[in-house]
Amino acid sequence: MILIVGLFLEAVGVVFLSRGLKEIGDLDRVSVSEIVRLVKSGVTNPRILTGVAFEAAFFGILLFLLSRADLSLVWPLTSLGFVITAFAAKIFLHEQVSGMRWAGVALIVLGAGLVSWSDQKKGTPPQAGGGAAALPAARP
Repeated sequence: MILIVGLFLEAVGVVFLSRGLKEIGDLDRVSVSEIVRLVKSGVTNPRILTGVAFEAAFFGILLFLLSRADLSLVWPLTSLGFVITAFAAKIFLHEQVSGMRWAGVALIVLGAGLVSWSDQKKGTPPQAGGGAAALPAARP
């Protein structure tokens, strides 16, 4: 559940970042003054700042999850954020998402499902330290 909340925060964050970056425009030419203009526009744009805040919240949740679960489980499951982000781009940014992109999203869901299923099949790991509880009782 915590991962799902984090993924929604990430999707909202990238929507804000995308809108903010489109507002400040492109780098017209490579010069110090143009780069300074672009950076100033970025650090004062409320949408970019909001997007960064949402991304930071997602990162905090990711750190929490990585401290509690296997990296090989958590990191692949973060790919589900692509699914949420594709829907967010279509709904909030009115982007056209082609059938090929939706097929890619479906493959991501399939892959995340396999990762999750493999974790369930992993079973309970042996107890650390190999104490008596991990070993069968000796026969007299």
